[in-house]
Amino acid sequence: MDKLSVMHAFRRIVERGAFARAAEDLGVSPALLSREIKLLEESLGATLLTRTTRSMSLTDAGRLYYDEATGILDAVAGVETRIRDGAGAVRGHLRVNASSSFGQTVIAPILPGFLDAYPDLHLTLSMDDRVVDMVEGGFDVSIRIRPAMPDSALVARRIGTMRQRIFAAPAYLEKAGAPAVPQDIARRRVIGFLLADHLTSWALSGPSGAVTIDLDPPVRVGNSLVLRDLLIAGQGIGTLPDFVSKEAEARGALVRVLPDWELPAPEIFAVTASRLGMDAKVTAFLDHLRAALGP
Repeated sequence: MDKLSVMHAFRRIVERGAFARAAEDLGVSPALLSREIKLLEESLGATLLTRTTRSMSLTDAGRLYYDEATGILDAVAGVETRIRDGAGAVRGHLRVNASSSFGQTVIAPILPGFLDAYPDLHLTLSMDDRVVDMVEGGFDVSIRIRPAMPDSALVARRIGTMRQRIFAAPAYLEKAGAPAVPQDIARRRVIGFLLADHLTSWALSGPSGAVTIDLDPPVRVGNSLVLRDLLIAGQGIGTLPDFVSKEAEARGALVRVLPDWELPAPEIFAVTASRLGMDAKVTAFLDHLRAALGP
């Protein structure tokens, strides 16, 4: 038996007043129980129980051990109860990690409603455009956008798909001319995204099949919000995820280039460290996030 099990057994012996009755409650033999208590006494160097054929009583050391063990066992039971009760409650401290662009354009708008729904919740939102060690950072969930998640100790759940399209400002296209075919892109000024898999090679799919365009972007940035603003300012052509381009496209600041052509659509993953399942606060957050992402 481990220490807690021995404490529990000793407590049961004292409260039931007999080894046989305690052994029956615990589902073990009286002989095993007697041996465990003997080992306990030997490890402590003290007699805890005085036994005769007709009676059993606590020594002073036994009374001390019983009182302290009871306190420890009750404290452990209390902790376990609070954890079980809290597992279904949306409270505590939720730590979320996401890229700057996703955090600002998708997560930030849902936060007021989410926090209003769960006023007892504490929230930390960390935004970083590079992949962080979520275990070392203490994050409950990290939002990552990838074609696929590599096998690891982390658990990735798909929560959506991101569309990547080509954009430019109307003023730039009026000045430089709108590309008519994918190969024309190489003859335009391209703004590249440093952290993208497609920085120097765009694999496009369209009406005539798949085309790969090799590029050497003269301007390269590490944040898609900066890339968007450069495109709006008429600095060239570039690719943007739909959650970054949506607002600018809706108001006409950006227009689609080669609208029948797209880059591969990566998946949006919610990554957690535990394989035991998500707790209530992570589940609630992802429910709000899925609603914002739409079907």
